[in-house]
Amino acid sequence: MAGLFVVLSAWPTRSLAARGGPGSAPPGASGLAILGDAPIPAASAESPARTAPEGPDKAVTAYTLAPELYAKARNFSKIRYRLYLIDFVWSVVALLLILRARIAPKFRDVAERFSRNRFLQAAIFTPALLITVDVLQLPPGIYGQWLSRAYGLSVQGWKSWARDWAVGELLAGALGILLVWILNALIRRTARRWWFYFWMATLPILIFILFISPWVIDPLFYKFEPLQFHRAELAAKLEQVVQRGGMNIPVDRMYEMNASTKVNELNAYVTGFGASKRVVVWDTTIAKMNPQQITAVFGHEMGHYVLYHIPKGMAFFALLLLLFSYVAWRASANIIQARGAGLGVRGEQDWASLPVFLLVLTLLAFLASPIVNGFTRVQEHHADIYALEITHGLTPDSGEVAAQMFQILGEVDLSDPDPPALARFWLYSHPPIGERVDFAIHYDPWANGASAQFVK
Repeated sequence: MAGLFVVLSAWPTRSLAARGGPGSAPPGASGLAILGDAPIPAASAESPARTAPEGPDKAVTAYTLAPELYAKARNFSKIRYRLYLIDFVWSVVALLLILRARIAPKFRDVAERFSRNRFLQAAIFTPALLITVDVLQLPPGIYGQWLSRAYGLSVQGWKSWARDWAVGELLAGALGILLVWILNALIRRTARRWWFYFWMATLPILIFILFISPWVIDPLFYKFEPLQFHRAELAAKLEQVVQRGGMNIPVDRMYEMNASTKVNELNAYVTGFGASKRVVVWDTTIAKMNPQQITAVFGHEMGHYVLYHIPKGMAFFALLLLLFSYVAWRASANIIQARGAGLGVRGEQDWASLPVFLLVLTLLAFLASPIVNGFTRVQEHHADIYALEITHGLTPDSGEVAAQMFQILGEVDLSDPDPPALARFWLYSHPPIGERVDFAIHYDPWANGASAQFVK
C-alpha cells in the first residue's frame, strides 16, 4: 500500500523542521522529502555546524549563510528537489514494469496453489509484492542516504541503514497483509461501495497505530529517555512554559531522542494522543541550542497540542483518504476493464489487481502534495506564532531568541536560503526558514497594544 502509506506518513507527528530526504527521515519525524547534482564534499560527520552555546547568540536580522555554506545549502537543495521528481517517476516506472512483467499474477498463482484460505493467500501474496516494489524503488533511497552522508547530515552506517529498511519492510508487510485482506474481502462483497467501507474499516486501525507508535514502533529505530533523567534543569524550564499555557504535559511526557547516532540534523516533534502523547526533542537539538532557544522549540511543539493540530490533522487526512479511496475505485476499475486481460488481472477482486491500486494511489499522492503541504504549512506557522506568544516574557526578547533558533536550524540542516516558488508550493511542509526568521523578528503585537492571537 505504498501510495496509502505516503498519505499516512504525515499523521503521527508535527515536527519543527522541514527536513529529510529519501532514507533519512526517522519514524515520527515529518518533513520535506526531496532529492539532486554532484554534492559538495561535506565537513566531517564529527564536525556539526555548531556546538552547545552557553548563552544568547548574536542578534539575527535575517536568515543568512556564509558564502561557502550558502553554496552548499543551495546545491544540496537543488539536488533534493530533483531527487523528489526522480523518486516519483522511478516509483511509477517500477509499478508499470511489475504490471507489464505480470509479476503480481505469478505471486497470486503461488498463493492460490498454497492455500484456499483467503487470509493465508493475502499473507503470501502481499509481502511478496510489496517487497518486490520496494526493492525496485531502492536506488533513489540509497542515493538519498548517500547524499545525506556526503553533505554531513547523516552519520548512519550502511549496516544500520539496511537494518532500519528491513524493520520498516516488516512493519509495512504486517500492516499490508491486514489492509489488503480487508480490501479484497470488501471488493468481493460489494463491488461498487468497497471504497467507502474500506475507508471506514481502515480508520480505526490507523488511529490505533498512531496511538501505539510512541511505545511500540518508534523505539525500534531510536532510543528515548525522559528528558528529566539527564536534563533536569531543562525539563524544569520547559515545565514553566507548560504551566503558563495551562496545558497538561507532565515532565514524564517530555523525551530526548538519541538522533545523534544517525544524523547531525536538528528537530523536535509531537506524537501520539491521549495516554501516548509526548513531546520529543532530539539530542542534536539540545547539543546545539542554548536553553532559551530550546524553550522556543518546545513552545512550537506545545502549540501543536494547544491548537489541536493532531486531531485536526487526523480529520483532514481522513477526508483525504476518503477521496483517495473513491478516485482509486473509479480509476482502477477503468484500467482493469480496459487493460486487465493483457496484464493477467482477472478483475478488481483478483489479488493481482493490487499494483493497479498502488499505481493510482502513487499518482494521487503526488498530485495531492501541494494540498497536503499547504495544510501543514498553515499549522506550522500557527505553531510558530504560539511559540512566540507563550515564551513572551519568559525569555528576554522571545522574537530574537526564536530567530536565533531558526538560524541555527537552517545552518545545520542546510535549509535552502532562496527556495523557488514552485518548490515551496509543491514540496514544503513548513514555511521556508527565511520566512520564519523574518516573522519571528517582526512579530510584536504587544508594541502597539494589540492582543496576541493565541495566548491571551
